[in-house]
Amino acid sequence: MNRLVKTVLLAGAAWGALSATAIAQEAPAQEPTATSLDEIIVTARRRDEQLKDVPVAVTALSAERLEETGATDITALQQQSPNATVQVARGSNSTLISFIRGVGQQDPLWGFEPGVGLYVDDVYIARPQAAVLDIFDIERIEVLRGPQGSLYGRNTVGGAIKYVTSRLSPEAEATVRAAYGTYNQIDLVASGSLPLTDNFRVGAAFANLTRDGYGRNINTGAEHYDKDVTAFRASAEFTPRDEVFFRLAYDRTQDDSNPRHGHREVAGVGYGANSPGSVYDTYAGVGDENSVESEGLSFTGQIDVSEHWTFKAISAWREGRTDTVIDFDNTPAPTLDIPAYYADEQYTQEFQFQFDYDRIQGVFGVFYLDATAEGAFDTILGGAGIVIGTGGSVETESVALFGDVNLDLTDRLHLGLGVRWTQDSKTGEVFRANYLGATRSPLLGGSARAPILLRTDYTNSRNYDDVSPRVAVSYDFSDDITGYASWSSGFKSGGFDMRGDAILTPDTVNGYDPETVDSYEMGLKGRAGPLSFSSAIFYNEYQDQQVTTQVPAGASIASFVDNVGQSTIYGAEFEGSLYLTENLSANFAVGYLNAEFDQFLRYNLTTMQYEDISDQVVLQNAPEWTGYFGLTWQSQLAGGELVVTPSVSYRDDYSQFEFPNPTLDQEAYALVDLSAIWTAPSERWSIGVFGKNLTDEEYRVGAYSFPGALFNDSLIGYYGPPRTVTGSIQIKF
Repeated sequence: MNRLVKTVLLAGAAWGALSATAIAQEAPAQEPTATSLDEIIVTARRRDEQLKDVPVAVTALSAERLEETGATDITALQQQSPNATVQVARGSNSTLISFIRGVGQQDPLWGFEPGVGLYVDDVYIARPQAAVLDIFDIERIEVLRGPQGSLYGRNTVGGAIKYVTSRLSPEAEATVRAAYGTYNQIDLVASGSLPLTDNFRVGAAFANLTRDGYGRNINTGAEHYDKDVTAFRASAEFTPRDEVFFRLAYDRTQDDSNPRHGHREVAGVGYGANSPGSVYDTYAGVGDENSVESEGLSFTGQIDVSEHWTFKAISAWREGRTDTVIDFDNTPAPTLDIPAYYADEQYTQEFQFQFDYDRIQGVFGVFYLDATAEGAFDTILGGAGIVIGTGGSVETESVALFGDVNLDLTDRLHLGLGVRWTQDSKTGEVFRANYLGATRSPLLGGSARAPILLRTDYTNSRNYDDVSPRVAVSYDFSDDITGYASWSSGFKSGGFDMRGDAILTPDTVNGYDPETVDSYEMGLKGRAGPLSFSSAIFYNEYQDQQVTTQVPAGASIASFVDNVGQSTIYGAEFEGSLYLTENLSANFAVGYLNAEFDQFLRYNLTTMQYEDISDQVVLQNAPEWTGYFGLTWQSQLAGGELVVTPSVSYRDDYSQFEFPNPTLDQEAYALVDLSAIWTAPSERWSIGVFGKNLTDEEYRVGAYSFPGALFNDSLIGYYGPPRTVTGSIQIKF
């Protein structure tokens, strides 16, 4: 089936690319719709622009499109965005792991930073915990592919994801949605706004999302892969004059879902060391308590200073706390148990000066970040009778100046110039020690005792500077078709390995250096008759690449965060919408990716030398082909409107780690979904049915690999959701 799906997707993409002109000549003219590129407004360049005019590869998904496809959280972006990985992190319920075009960061430990930036209403979210945002009360989501260093700064070497919430309505309104589905899924979502005066309004949105587990903990009887999330947003908007706008917003998320311990993929020794029949079951014995809290407050002010100039200020504060446990061996015994906590706090301030004259538009600004991330975790090794306690923190202060200008050289030829200067200052504290007894260490509330071996204990500071430029040339071949060519650079800051073992890897106290990506891209986007499309080809040079791995080393685990060298990544993307008839349209996305290491330096624990092993490794989360194809059929039924959306998404083979592992790596798979929504004639209420993964495909989204007798051959897989069916009803007041 996967081969057939792949063939259909590729044939569809090739047909679309080759026949766009023919369609424009032969098809009857149709009115632009809300999903046409000339109607979609995005803020990829920090200002409102039509999607077809932006010389950046952008996937923009409106609230309507996300609702029609039954998207519940932002991991749905993986299905509809070419060359993107957007998943729940291994061993987690709400930690986000993102890769775009093979560039990202899988490790969510404090101190490590993502390679894909996440923004909620232009507020940068520095930590991935609680970042698997549920989709409610939104306007759209934008996925910006390729380095976005000049405008979005550090840690956007892969790209950026922008989650844009809805502005408050000038009229009093409220919406309530309730859903019930497979595994006793119960979702309750309510949102509304209330104008208190002509220029001041308040609003709020609330979501309570619960579900029984896809599996269970056979050892304790607890639910496994369940969901228990409560989220709340509140905002106030004040417009004293037409040219002045202020917004104050607060959000809070509480995730009390049980921890995900994963599924043992190979049998070990002892009770519970077999592989459970269901991939969602476990025998874990470390416990079933898990809590993730995240909250933030932001203030946005925008003033139209004159006809040509606008000033915008964005101030934001966020903090989060995670208390969790992960049983890496998946057995009742404390063979490899990891209790942990993470905590973070950040303050950001951004000032933007936007301008728009006849032939020149752009933005200048300054950005400031002050953030602290800390945590501790225990590696409980029952076979060795010890626990390795690890704890520490990293403080980050970042300042950036940026500018991006678009020059209309002629009516059709445009030149875009951007640059960003960034300075990061980081201070890391790392402590790691062995304690006798396979129970919690003093770092996590265990009995007070002195370490039997001090492995790491240091404090170090480093500064990093970078200049990230961008140059883009675009040409309007017609009023509907735009082509562009660009070069851009991205920078991800260096840092300190919070797991670093100074005994096994003495260089860890020096930290690791930044990584950079230089991207060359050409694209064509626009509308040809009933076809709205966006296409791009790209070539990336990935340098000083940061790779995080953990390797068993005797009665310990060696952690490496190395600048392993460089890789070359190139590929192509084609996505869009095709209006087949008055009632039927198609949405599609196809991505091709070729990614290879040119150099991979690995520290040899025996020889204590760095060796180039690039012939033994691959880039993780970099499938060669990704694809999506969906149909949307609209018809009148019982006086209302019925919208039916069948779709299939495809993801090629990919590796979970840089070192291929046939037991844990994921083979190609396809997901088939089907949704139907009927809206009453009054448009005040609607009902929907959403089927996801209807073929009940089993597919891994993450893994851990700890082979060997000491770890009881712990090869653990984490799986995406099985087949589910959900019914919903929504009422607007």
